[in-house]
Amino acid sequence: MPTPTPTPRPAHIAMFSVAAHGHVNPSLEVIRELVARGHRVTYAIPPAFAEKVAGTGAEPKLWKSTLPGPDADPAAWGSELLDHVELFLADAIQALPQLAEAYHGDAPDLVLHDITAYPARVLAHRWGVPAISLSPNLVAWEGYEEEVAEPMWAEPKRTERGRAYYARFRAWLEENGITQHPDDFAGRPDRSLVLIPKALQPHADRVDETVYTFVGACQGDREAEGEWQRPAGAEKVVLVSLGSTFTDRPGFYRECVQAFGGLPGWHLLLQIGRRVDPEALGTVPANVEVRSWIPQLAVLRQADLFVTHAGAGGSQEGLATATPMIAVPQAVDQFGNADMLQALGVARHIPTAEATAQTLRRTALALVDDPEVARRLKEIQSGMAKEGGTRRAADLIEAELPAELR
Repeated sequence: MPTPTPTPRPAHIAMFSVAAHGHVNPSLEVIRELVARGHRVTYAIPPAFAEKVAGTGAEPKLWKSTLPGPDADPAAWGSELLDHVELFLADAIQALPQLAEAYHGDAPDLVLHDITAYPARVLAHRWGVPAISLSPNLVAWEGYEEEVAEPMWAEPKRTERGRAYYARFRAWLEENGITQHPDDFAGRPDRSLVLIPKALQPHADRVDETVYTFVGACQGDREAEGEWQRPAGAEKVVLVSLGSTFTDRPGFYRECVQAFGGLPGWHLLLQIGRRVDPEALGTVPANVEVRSWIPQLAVLRQADLFVTHAGAGGSQEGLATATPMIAVPQAVDQFGNADMLQALGVARHIPTAEATAQTLRRTALALVDDPEVARRLKEIQSGMAKEGGTRRAADLIEAELPAELR
């Protein structure tokens, strides 16, 4: 009687991230797909995102973070480069023993990690397993260090504080058997899946595609977020959203109400977040809908215009739904994204200080009726569909598993 072929055990894939919407959300559909394929997936995350992670079928591995929470005032992150990076390093150092304990006796076969999840790379090194970065925004290109990183870090590196930061980072890595320079450790992964469309990547022709693979938007159906119904009789729908962090902008929202409120045939859906009191907007016209939160992708599938802060997630959702955009960036990579969207011919970049009601209205009317903008959006949308999204990301992750688990 022939010996039965043993059934391979499910692979254990561990994902690591921080408690921030823009870092967790892009990974969720990839995690859901891996679970659906029969893998055991754990997801190391602070408690604020445990429920969202569990909804994918993954097992949350909880740890305590010292970073500002997802609904914290943006001022909690500081205003200088060293403010930001010191927070992430301090959090990584205190998180590592927590995570090592959480995975004691349960080491994974493969590590997935957000770009900010430094302990994940340390643990992958300790366990001797492959590590793959899931990047929710742009990645380094050949020449990035000379063109961007070195000028940006020149002044901080000359300060005592900057030198102390690098000394602490290097000492932590060396304690864990890693000899890489902190810059390479943080910014140059061995393998990375890029969860943005290639169209949003600066100098895409200079990105090393043996390391970085652009899989584009991994959005899923988002049914759990709910639906939104376009009002009957609305000829044009404009969504205004500054994302989940930089939402305390009542003055900007009032300009939007003035720009689109009462505009014949238009409906304005205004997401203001949880830190702005709707009363601060004054009396709004009947064609203005004010919400603290909306199911953004569901709205964009029906919208004619998107006024956005140009975060990586929102930018790619605008492209995936072929929605013209007015980009009003608020911080960090959003300024570069806004410039990229404008260079693609699908958006107009308006600095916040110049985003008056008159400018917003004039720009909106020009964008939504421009056939060249519509053509470029359809072209980019088609290109994004070919990047593969969630299924291709899962295929590439499985390809990195040990041979006996594929």
